[in-house]
Amino acid sequence: MLEELVHIDKQVFIYLNGLGSPAWDNLWQYISSKYSAIPLYLFLLILSYQKLGLKRTFLLVVSVALMITVSDQLSNFFKYGVARLRPCHDPDTMNVMRLVKSYCGGKYGYFSAHASNAFALATFFGIILRSQLRYIGVFLLLWASLVAYSRIYIGVHFPLDVLTGLLIGTLFGWVFAKLYIFVLPKFPL
Repeated sequence: MLEELVHIDKQVFIYLNGLGSPAWDNLWQYISSKYSAIPLYLFLLILSYQKLGLKRTFLLVVSVALMITVSDQLSNFFKYGVARLRPCHDPDTMNVMRLVKSYCGGKYGYFSAHASNAFALATFFGIILRSQLRYIGVFLLLWASLVAYSRIYIGVHFPLDVLTGLLIGTLFGWVFAKLYIFVLPKFPL
Protein backbone atom coordinates (compact mmCIF):
# COMPACT_ATOMS: atom_id res chain seq x y z
CA MET A 1 0.00 0.00 0.00
CA LEU A 2 2.71 2.51 0.98
CA GLU A 3 4.80 1.56 -2.05
CA GLU A 4 1.80 2.16 -4.33
CA LEU A 5 1.15 5.56 -2.71
CA VAL A 6 4.80 6.55 -3.21
CA HIS A 7 4.64 5.38 -6.83
CA ILE A 8 1.49 7.45 -7.47
CA ASP A 9 3.12 10.43 -5.74
CA LYS A 10 6.10 10.19 -8.07
CA GLN A 11 3.88 9.94 -11.13
CA VAL A 12 1.82 12.97 -10.06
CA PHE A 13 5.08 14.85 -9.41
CA ILE A 14 6.43 14.04 -12.89
CA TYR A 15 3.16 15.21 -14.45
CA LEU A 16 2.89 18.47 -12.46
CA ASN A 17 6.58 19.26 -12.71
CA GLY A 18 6.47 18.54 -16.44
CA LEU A 19 3.75 21.16 -16.97
CA GLY A 20 6.39 23.84 -16.42
CA SER A 21 7.77 26.05 -19.12
CA PRO A 22 10.99 28.09 -19.25
CA ALA A 23 8.81 31.17 -19.82
CA TRP A 24 7.32 30.73 -16.32
CA ASP A 25 10.37 29.40 -14.47
CA ASN A 26 11.54 32.76 -13.10
CA LEU A 27 8.08 33.59 -11.73
CA TRP A 28 7.74 30.24 -9.93
CA GLN A 29 11.28 30.42 -8.63
CA TYR A 30 10.52 33.91 -7.28
CA ILE A 31 7.29 32.69 -5.63
CA SER A 32 9.30 29.88 -4.01
CA SER A 33 11.92 32.28 -2.68
CA LYS A 34 11.60 33.11 1.00
CA TYR A 35 12.31 36.75 0.16
CA SER A 36 9.32 37.12 -2.17
CA ALA A 37 6.91 37.23 0.77
CA ILE A 38 8.65 40.08 2.60
CA PRO A 39 6.13 42.68 1.30
CA LEU A 40 3.29 40.43 2.49
CA TYR A 41 4.91 40.04 5.91
CA LEU A 42 5.33 43.82 6.20
CA PHE A 43 1.70 44.33 5.19
CA LEU A 44 0.54 41.85 7.84
CA LEU A 45 2.74 43.48 10.47
CA ILE A 46 1.44 46.98 9.67
CA LEU A 47 -2.15 45.74 9.52
CA SER A 48 -1.73 43.95 12.86
CA TYR A 49 -0.29 47.09 14.43
CA GLN A 50 -3.18 49.21 13.13
CA LYS A 51 -5.83 46.74 14.31
CA LEU A 52 -4.25 45.46 17.53
CA GLY A 53 -1.89 48.14 18.83
CA LEU A 54 1.77 47.90 19.77
CA LYS A 55 1.68 45.49 22.76
CA ARG A 56 -0.69 43.02 21.13
CA THR A 57 1.32 43.15 17.92
CA PHE A 58 4.46 42.41 19.91
CA LEU A 59 2.72 39.34 21.38
CA LEU A 60 1.62 38.40 17.86
CA VAL A 61 5.19 38.64 16.52
CA VAL A 62 6.45 36.44 19.37
CA SER A 63 3.66 33.93 18.65
CA VAL A 64 4.46 33.85 14.93
CA ALA A 65 8.20 33.47 15.62
CA LEU A 66 7.52 30.49 17.90
CA MET A 67 5.07 28.98 15.42
CA ILE A 68 7.50 29.20 12.49
CA THR A 69 10.33 27.84 14.64
CA VAL A 70 8.25 24.83 15.67
CA SER A 71 6.99 24.25 12.13
CA ASP A 72 10.43 24.58 10.57
CA GLN A 73 12.22 22.41 13.13
CA LEU A 74 9.58 19.69 12.94
CA SER A 75 10.11 19.65 9.18
CA ASN A 76 13.86 19.19 9.70
CA PHE A 77 13.21 16.40 12.21
CA PHE A 78 10.98 14.59 9.71
CA LYS A 79 13.39 15.13 6.82
CA TYR A 80 16.11 13.19 8.59
CA GLY A 81 13.78 10.83 10.43
CA VAL A 82 11.83 9.73 7.34
CA ALA A 83 14.82 10.19 4.97
CA ARG A 84 12.73 10.42 1.79
CA LEU A 85 14.89 11.62 -1.07
CA ARG A 86 14.00 14.83 -2.86
CA PRO A 87 12.92 14.36 -6.49
CA CYS A 88 16.28 15.60 -7.76
CA HIS A 89 18.08 12.94 -5.67
CA ASP A 90 15.58 10.12 -6.28
CA PRO A 91 16.81 7.65 -8.96
CA ASP A 92 13.22 7.17 -10.21
CA THR A 93 12.65 10.85 -10.97
CA MET A 94 15.98 12.65 -11.22
CA ASN A 95 16.47 11.94 -14.92
CA VAL A 96 12.91 12.72 -16.07
CA MET A 97 12.12 15.88 -14.10
CA ARG A 98 12.66 19.57 -14.60
CA LEU A 99 14.91 21.15 -11.98
CA VAL A 100 14.35 24.87 -12.34
CA LYS A 101 17.19 26.04 -10.16
CA SER A 102 20.70 24.68 -10.12
CA TYR A 103 20.59 23.64 -6.44
CA CYS A 104 17.75 21.45 -5.23
CA GLY A 105 18.33 21.63 -1.48
CA GLY A 106 19.37 18.96 0.96
CA LYS A 107 19.19 15.27 0.22
CA TYR A 108 15.85 14.71 1.96
CA GLY A 109 12.56 16.51 1.44
CA TYR A 110 9.73 15.04 3.53
CA PHE A 111 7.95 17.29 4.45
CA SER A 112 8.05 20.75 2.86
CA ALA A 113 8.95 23.46 5.36
CA HIS A 114 7.97 26.12 2.80
CA ALA A 115 4.45 24.68 2.57
CA SER A 116 4.19 24.18 6.31
CA ASN A 117 5.36 27.70 7.16
CA ALA A 118 3.19 29.34 4.49
CA PHE A 119 0.04 27.53 5.61
CA ALA A 120 0.83 28.16 9.28
CA LEU A 121 1.07 31.90 8.57
CA ALA A 122 -2.02 31.90 6.37
CA THR A 123 -4.12 30.06 8.93
CA PHE A 124 -2.82 32.10 11.89
CA PHE A 125 -3.43 35.50 10.30
CA GLY A 126 -6.67 34.34 8.68
CA ILE A 127 -8.03 33.55 12.14
CA ILE A 128 -6.56 36.56 13.96
CA LEU A 129 -7.51 39.20 11.39
CA ARG A 130 -10.75 37.81 9.94
CA SER A 131 -12.94 40.16 11.99
CA GLN A 132 -11.04 43.16 10.58
CA LEU A 133 -10.67 41.94 6.99
CA ARG A 134 -13.34 39.54 5.86
CA TYR A 135 -11.45 37.81 3.03
CA ILE A 136 -7.89 37.92 4.33
CA GLY A 137 -7.94 34.20 5.06
CA VAL A 138 -8.93 33.34 1.49
CA PHE A 139 -6.21 35.61 0.08
CA LEU A 140 -3.58 34.14 2.42
CA LEU A 141 -4.60 30.54 1.63
CA LEU A 142 -4.30 31.31 -2.09
CA TRP A 143 -0.82 32.75 -1.47
CA ALA A 144 0.19 29.70 0.60
CA SER A 145 -1.12 27.40 -2.16
CA LEU A 146 1.05 29.17 -4.73
CA VAL A 147 4.09 28.80 -2.48
CA ALA A 148 3.32 25.12 -1.94
CA TYR A 149 2.82 24.41 -5.64
CA SER A 150 6.00 26.30 -6.50
CA ARG A 151 7.97 23.65 -4.62
CA ILE A 152 6.68 20.98 -7.02
CA TYR A 153 7.08 23.22 -10.04
CA ILE A 154 10.76 23.98 -9.39
CA GLY A 155 11.42 20.29 -8.67
CA VAL A 156 12.39 20.17 -5.00
CA HIS A 157 9.38 18.40 -3.42
CA PHE A 158 6.96 15.62 -4.21
CA PRO A 159 3.21 16.37 -3.88
CA LEU A 160 2.96 14.34 -0.63
CA ASP A 161 5.79 16.43 0.85
CA VAL A 162 3.75 19.53 0.08
CA LEU A 163 0.43 18.06 1.20
CA THR A 164 1.93 16.99 4.53
CA GLY A 165 3.41 20.48 4.95
CA LEU A 166 0.00 21.98 4.19
CA LEU A 167 -1.72 19.85 6.84
CA ILE A 168 0.91 20.36 9.53
CA GLY A 169 1.17 24.08 8.82
CA THR A 170 -2.59 24.49 8.99
CA LEU A 171 -2.66 22.65 12.31
CA PHE A 172 0.11 24.79 13.78
CA GLY A 173 -1.51 27.98 12.48
CA TRP A 174 -4.79 27.02 14.15
CA VAL A 175 -3.14 25.97 17.45
CA PHE A 176 -1.00 29.09 17.71
CA ALA A 177 -3.92 31.38 16.78
CA LYS A 178 -6.02 29.79 19.53
CA LEU A 179 -3.12 30.16 21.99
CA TYR A 180 -2.72 33.82 20.99
CA ILE A 181 -6.45 34.43 21.50
CA PHE A 182 -6.32 32.62 24.86
CA VAL A 183 -3.33 34.65 26.11
CA LEU A 184 -4.51 38.00 24.71
CA PRO A 185 -6.86 38.94 27.61
CA LYS A 186 -4.07 38.21 30.10
CA PHE A 187 -1.69 40.55 28.26
CA PRO A 188 -2.03 44.12 29.58
CA LEU A 189 -2.58 46.86 27.03
